[in-house]
Amino acid sequence: MPLPTELLQLLDALPEPRIVVDTAYRILAANAAYRREFGQDPSVIGQTCYQVSHHFDRPCDQCGESCPRQQAWRSGRASRVIHRHHTPRGEEFVEVELFPLRDAGGNTTLFVETMRFLGGKCLPTPVLGMVGRSPSFLQMLELLERAGPSNTPVLLLGESGTGKELAAQALHQLSPRRDRPFVPVDCSGLPETLFESELFGHEKGAFTGATQRKTGLAEVADGGTLFLDEIGDLPLTQQVKLLRLLETGTYRRVGGVETLRSDFRLVAATHRDLQRMVEEGTFRRDLYYRISAFPVRLPPLRERREDLPLLVDYLFKRLAPQRTVHLSPEAMSRLMEHDFPGNVRELRNLLERALLLTDGDTIEARHLVENSEQRSPSGRTSEEEIVPLDEVERRYLRRALERLGGDKKALAARLGISERTLYRKLR
Repeated sequence: MPLPTELLQLLDALPEPRIVVDTAYRILAANAAYRREFGQDPSVIGQTCYQVSHHFDRPCDQCGESCPRQQAWRSGRASRVIHRHHTPRGEEFVEVELFPLRDAGGNTTLFVETMRFLGGKCLPTPVLGMVGRSPSFLQMLELLERAGPSNTPVLLLGESGTGKELAAQALHQLSPRRDRPFVPVDCSGLPETLFESELFGHEKGAFTGATQRKTGLAEVADGGTLFLDEIGDLPLTQQVKLLRLLETGTYRRVGGVETLRSDFRLVAATHRDLQRMVEEGTFRRDLYYRISAFPVRLPPLRERREDLPLLVDYLFKRLAPQRTVHLSPEAMSRLMEHDFPGNVRELRNLLERALLLTDGDTIEARHLVENSEQRSPSGRTSEEEIVPLDEVERRYLRRALERLGGDKKALAARLGISERTLYRKLR
């Protein structure tokens, strides 16, 4: 199908990589920016977009990826998602936007696909240690990419070990403030008596031991990003002082009278249920609404098990760059069965111990030794472990499902609940 010369000239004049794809996924044209970023090979013309971008043998939405094609076709408007694309530099995270073109009869016949590297190619792949291609991971990354360029406060929600600080760093790198400081503050690691001094600074002689003026972290973060980690652990007495800083952008050093200003982008994170804390009166409602304008949930590792091979490969390169190490099929199967209450941090610890226990290049299942306080891959807990009741229920359901060979209908009947209820509880 020959394309109009005017369309080809327009595509070549545009600075971002673009291709034209027909309804059968075949690439009909690629502009100069695409050839520059993704390779000069002219043979991409006539190939399918999923072959070139993902090395798949069928459309990406049939391989677990989120494809914007169906939404663009139905709505007639542009649709975009985050994908991992193959490039001459390896796999990189790319924002893909698909725009449908219609003929004179109103039928969609072509798609213009635009590719943008996250942060204008300022982010490496994997993004600051964030590795994955599962739908839940890419959905989270898409939210970070959308929020990055703005000044809107972001609240990162997730269990311990899911990578909330890495997500905060990615937000910083995606923002116009990337060349200014990224300042992390651990709200759980600071005693209540020191929090105000650390955040706002203090004047010489403000209290016993204050032998000189101290610059606060709010002042250091001016022009950059202030990351308040585990903000749910902040005492009520300090929450009101933090709220004033966020509302007015002003503060005073401890023992000082001069009003200072700081312009920073706020990113907060917690593993706690802040909404429940608000209802219980342990977290200020006004502060909650101030920090939660754009909440982003980081999925736990058990919800993205398909990312385990990528994470294992990445961690081996970080932990043992001089060795060529891989997992045996049995070892990988054991990891796939594990619930990972400690998420990626726990995975790293397991692999680090396994590297010390093996002298060869293959890690076997027996090398994946766990701490006594951790669960076994079967999901059983030690007698000392205390977990929420819904977690106990979920583990029981998984073990019961294994005993029935994965037959969810039979398990629901045995438990006296509907299959829909069972699916919900398993999730």
